[in-house]
Amino acid sequence: MIPRPDFWRGKRVLLTGHSGFKGSWLALWLERLGAELTGISLPPATEPSLFALNGGERRGLSRFCDIRDAAALAALVREARPEIVFHLAAQPLVRASYRDPIATFSTNVLGTAHLLDALRQVDGLRVAVMVTTDKVYRNEEWPWPYREIDALGGHDPYSASKAASELVIASYRDAFLRAHGTAVASARAGNVIGGGDWSEDRLLPDAVRAWQAGQTLDIRNPDAVRPWQHVLDALAGYLALAHHLWDRPELAGAYNFGPATADIASVRDVIELARKAYASGDVRYGESPTGPHEAGLLSLDSAKAQCLLAFRPHWHIDDAVRHTMAWYRAQRDGADTRALCTADIAAWEAAA
Repeated sequence: MIPRPDFWRGKRVLLTGHSGFKGSWLALWLERLGAELTGISLPPATEPSLFALNGGERRGLSRFCDIRDAAALAALVREARPEIVFHLAAQPLVRASYRDPIATFSTNVLGTAHLLDALRQVDGLRVAVMVTTDKVYRNEEWPWPYREIDALGGHDPYSASKAASELVIASYRDAFLRAHGTAVASARAGNVIGGGDWSEDRLLPDAVRAWQAGQTLDIRNPDAVRPWQHVLDALAGYLALAHHLWDRPELAGAYNFGPATADIASVRDVIELARKAYASGDVRYGESPTGPHEAGLLSLDSAKAQCLLAFRPHWHIDDAVRHTMAWYRAQRDGADTRALCTADIAAWEAAA
């Protein structure tokens, strides 16, 4: 599970969404491993942003492009000549998808198709890891985890767009890219947490914003259950998947990357862990959910990744929350964000 520099050193890697939360972490890890990285993304969507604080525009090849622009995207892909691709660029927010469903579908479905079509023209491309979400499954609110063979679906536009992108990914893999010599897989991770996320309507960023401002955090759905995991556990799964596909392209397909079953927790549980780790913060729990529909119960079965990729999450939920809140405390107090991320990667590697 620990990414090996001897594999990644010198590999030409294309990362879409490199200016986002997960993308910024993955870019830093790939650079640490010695990969030759090209990033394609929109400019950062938040202020502050981990990408800007880590000096993302000053390192490597960073290109700003809307993946809905097929011609511009294809030109940048040809320029990068990647051997391995990680596709993270997306409209990633459930509540934002209710406000603008067309932008969500065009980015997540057509944008994915544009990238896959551009990859058909790349000689030497060996692996493409297309990141979707745990929310691609048709949520039945049942108590057992979803497996890769379960039905896809989505009530909200975000979930539906990601489920639709899974069909696009499978079509391009079967119709074009397998014959082209490219192993294509989709990666479905859980609810990812970690330092440096300042997106709207996400649990721990909302908590940090409220508590740093001396305000009470309002929780609209405290009993919702999600597969929470630290960003480094999810990214390690993506890296392991790419490495295995390089050696064994027959493993192409869909993979869940979720936490251990014992770490599937409610919103209330995570907030109480966060409040303890942050050592302060008031919370007001709502008595009933407000706002648009969101799933109440969601968990992932990662047995396929465990068996075929030796995937194991290394930070349990209490460790993941503790590292996340410590990152935000240190950043608030003036610590360098790149150093904080590098320290967390080193700590994760030591734990693994």
